[in-house]
Amino acid sequence: MRIQKKKRPPQFRPTAEAASAAPGAAVLETVRFGPDQNATPADYEPGDFILTYSSGFSGKLIRLGQWLRYSGEDKKYIRWNHAAIIETAEGDLIEAVGTGVRRVHISHYGPTEYVIVRVGSFTKPEDREQIVAFAQWCLGEQYGYTTIFSIGLNLLTGCKFTFGIDGQSICSGMVARALERTNAIFQTTPSHVAPADLAKFFDIPAPTWLGAKPELQPAG
Repeated sequence: MRIQKKKRPPQFRPTAEAASAAPGAAVLETVRFGPDQNATPADYEPGDFILTYSSGFSGKLIRLGQWLRYSGEDKKYIRWNHAAIIETAEGDLIEAVGTGVRRVHISHYGPTEYVIVRVGSFTKPEDREQIVAFAQWCLGEQYGYTTIFSIGLNLLTGCKFTFGIDGQSICSGMVARALERTNAIFQTTPSHVAPADLAKFFDIPAPTWLGAKPELQPAG
């Protein structure tokens, strides 16, 4: 007899402190930046993460895969094709790129648009420490090309079989695995979460353009 796994929605729950401070309010905050706008330390804390996009070959390839996966209203998430963890109050990031998991400063993404996702409403201080500690543990890992192949195979065939290699990470998979240290529960295998999956999970559509730097505002 074949056993069907019950499909349950993903979720991220606010901490008791956040829920009591703002009952019924949105539990996620974001800060968005357009091209040539720069984040300052007041905009983020270690353990937050960014979503952004690139126009290079790999970025276009990821967006193509996401375009195949998402349809209708969900198309608003596919422009994001990169994610990174904010490591320090000075703006150092930890990210997985083609050369492996590395450090880079958030100013590196100044020429493009990005959104900072502030995780404080569903994390405790020790959760932030674990997010950063996990990202630091990933430093030096190879990029997960095998994981990318697995995701592509799933997109093309519809199969649910996933595979990868220990010691390899993709950008959004590393972020999702780090966020497992919080109240976030993903429906997809975290190592195989794509940037658009993160955007949909937290409901962060990618705008076609951004004007002046907005104030801190709820996501969505």
